[in-house]
Amino acid sequence: MLKLTLALLALLAVPATAQPLTPAETAAIDRIVTTALASDQVPSASIAIVRDGQIVLTKAYGTANTGLPATPALPYQVASNSKQFTAMALLLLEDEGKLSLDDPVAKHLPGISGGDRITLRQLLNHTSGIQDFWPQDYSFEAMSRPTTPQGIVDIWAKKPLDFAPGDQWQYSNTGYVVAGMIAEKVSGQPLVTYLTRRIFKPLGMTSVRDQDDTNTPAFPAGYGRYALGPVRQVTPPARGWLYGAGELSMTAEDLAKWDIARINRSLIPADDWAVQETTVKLNDGSDPGYGLGVGIRTVAGRKVVRHTGEAVGFLSSNSVWPAERAAVVVLTNTWSSGAYTRIARDIAAVVLPPPPAAPQDAIAAAQAARARTVFDQLRAGALDRALLTANANYYFTPQAIADFHSSLAPLGEPTAFEPAGKPVLRGGFAIQGYTVKYPGRTLDLSTFYEPGASGRIEQFLVNPGE
Repeated sequence: MLKLTLALLALLAVPATAQPLTPAETAAIDRIVTTALASDQVPSASIAIVRDGQIVLTKAYGTANTGLPATPALPYQVASNSKQFTAMALLLLEDEGKLSLDDPVAKHLPGISGGDRITLRQLLNHTSGIQDFWPQDYSFEAMSRPTTPQGIVDIWAKKPLDFAPGDQWQYSNTGYVVAGMIAEKVSGQPLVTYLTRRIFKPLGMTSVRDQDDTNTPAFPAGYGRYALGPVRQVTPPARGWLYGAGELSMTAEDLAKWDIARINRSLIPADDWAVQETTVKLNDGSDPGYGLGVGIRTVAGRKVVRHTGEAVGFLSSNSVWPAERAAVVVLTNTWSSGAYTRIARDIAAVVLPPPPAAPQDAIAAAQAARARTVFDQLRAGALDRALLTANANYYFTPQAIADFHSSLAPLGEPTAFEPAGKPVLRGGFAIQGYTVKYPGRTLDLSTFYEPGASGRIEQFLVNPGE
């Protein structure tokens, strides 16, 4: 009863008015979005802006699907921005006395590797050691066939753990599939049904639905490019692949309603919000800056609760500044451009002072040399497939190689080929980005490697840079 009373009081703790965007701010936001879409050939974007705890702008730009203009009423696939809802479902079920986040996974779902040692909390903060089933930024061959949560678990969650629970932080979609299955088993309802009853309906989030149901011409379609080739509509995955890890579609406005609930500590008991935003401490005491389905950072002295999402042909960004009572939601229907994060960053600069630039560090010379070799081969239109894994060879179809060649060859020789940041572990691969510079333009290269100095390349994606 105390939690319920606090939640109801929080519902009343909203400002009467919000400072609206000025005409100059609105014009600046329009320039930010339209410039980014044009420069990267992004088909569309849908945005929502929260100021003083209220939505002050929702707007859509571009084309959502063939013959379908983008509008703020269209739900976009938000992918991993769904994770915060799956995590909150388990927090609410804990409030109902149906589970504890410190329960071992095996108590609720037997047969998971390490299930007697992994807690539900570790599933949600990505420290379980369960291997990620989808670390790639493209759809691999198995995703062309329907699956089920159990099908994903049987392949990936029964492998040996990548590390002892709590030893490392490694993003794991598989962990969230397990979490979703447990939420359904404990609640006795499908995950989306439970979330609709406890969260979406009370907040008026009427657009939310399963992303598998939005892969039709009536909804935004996903798009992509091979390197700098033409924008093409991508083939969506077969049903069942995202589930509790990223199964939701919604409008930017509805995601902003959830952000406002976070800012106001409304609907959900305040201590649940706090637990979700408490970062995990690894066994060695280090802090990866991640809570339960959300990332938490302090930037320019301000706490930011943020997550991004990637589905096949879609990218999303959701950032909340609780103390400043502000939020920025950006949804796009391409997965071949970093425009969604640039749009979010630059819109935030209209509302808040800009954050400092992130540092960059070097990586192993052998990996950089291998990446440069493959890049030069693609510029020439020839590819040594022995340098690639089976999944990467599946990705590099004759059309893909042709698009890489036709779009990269005219650029000539790069003036610089530099690592961007430090390598990180995910899904059994080392992930490393590169910045490729030419006179007047920059490209971003995303690579995944098998472990070891001579590991084959699992992912090799080129996108426009800043």
